[in-house]
Amino acid sequence: MSDTESKHEDATPYVEPVEVEKPPDGGWQAWLMVFGVHLTIFNTWGYINAFGVFQAYYVEAFNETPSTISWVGSIQIFLLFFLGTFTGRALDAGYFRPMYFVGSIMVCLGMFTASCARTYWQIFLSHGLCVGIGGGMLFCPSMALCSTYFQKKKSFALGIAASGSATGGIVIPVVVKTLLPQVGFAWTMRTVGLITLVTLGSVNFILKPRLKPRKAGPIVEWAAFKELTYVLFAAGMFLNFWGLYFAFFYISAFARTQIGLDQGTAFNMVIIMNAVGMPGRLVPNYYADGRVGPLNLLVPTCFIVGILVIAWMRVNSYGGLIAWGCVYGFCAAGIQSLFPATLSSLTTDLSKAGTRMGMVFTIVSLATLTGSPIGGALVQMKDGSYWAAQLFAGLVLLGGGTLLAVSRVAKVGLDWRVRA
Repeated sequence: MSDTESKHEDATPYVEPVEVEKPPDGGWQAWLMVFGVHLTIFNTWGYINAFGVFQAYYVEAFNETPSTISWVGSIQIFLLFFLGTFTGRALDAGYFRPMYFVGSIMVCLGMFTASCARTYWQIFLSHGLCVGIGGGMLFCPSMALCSTYFQKKKSFALGIAASGSATGGIVIPVVVKTLLPQVGFAWTMRTVGLITLVTLGSVNFILKPRLKPRKAGPIVEWAAFKELTYVLFAAGMFLNFWGLYFAFFYISAFARTQIGLDQGTAFNMVIIMNAVGMPGRLVPNYYADGRVGPLNLLVPTCFIVGILVIAWMRVNSYGGLIAWGCVYGFCAAGIQSLFPATLSSLTTDLSKAGTRMGMVFTIVSLATLTGSPIGGALVQMKDGSYWAAQLFAGLVLLGGGTLLAVSRVAKVGLDWRVRA
């Protein structure tokens, strides 16, 4: 085969699926996909946002340091993101359904086996590794699939889908808080596992890829790293996710050790932060679809969250912690929902949506893996004081916001009235 023929054969699959059909941008089928992805995020990021209640319980139950326990949650986030490069490409290649089915089984298996755990390593392997691998097979491809159904309403649709993390972050802590003192840890985890089994089982019949498979093409699209906006965006989000989840993991422990609250009241902080996260995921994404643009909203949101984490150093009362948690939960949710919306806006060829989204997910996975354990190590290093960890998280968030601002300038210039 000649070089000309080879180039033609390789190029065809990249362009064809995108040009022939535009996203429906609405309709019952498109919004049904949003509902299905919402339930998916409920069972992936919902566990992450609810991990504060598990963090506080595991520290006492297994007599481990907060930094050691936080690796359970960190490995979950790491795998959710890290597998994105592979699962995103698998979506583009047409393997969504079998991949989603296996991922669903892994998440359910992890929760049910966690109910039998008696040691830290059993919890790490079940609640951390098994649930994380399963979630990694669900998260990126489902978000990328959802993005292919929308164009003008994409940011808002992804915001509704991403708000599943807030729904899960409310429901799961309430279930754990209610059942743990009544039926014990084992049956609490089995109940949570049953909720996962029912919801993910339903989603397996809902989600349906819209585009034709793109069989040819590499797992990594190296050409994307020649785009300055894409590279700066990836680097900025790496820093943002390095500091973002420290508060979600440690807010309950902070409430108990620094404010002096009982376990049940401390658990409420996780519920409150996730409750305000619901509008925090919807309001910014609604306006992002208009003249503002997702990147224009993401930049100031990152700066605000960075300042909030540093301001957390001055919180020393229950009322102050509630007020701070409400504002932080709202703004941090904005970063979580605007992130995939902005990332999808950087990809014009929808046939590559899964691949390009997954590549950035893999990059930020290293930040999510190490961020919370670093924070926990700093707390331990300062003999239980949180100021060093709060300062670290705040500064990296401010650094991430700065890189995103430069990314925005590289994309559309200095005029902030231009949509980006």
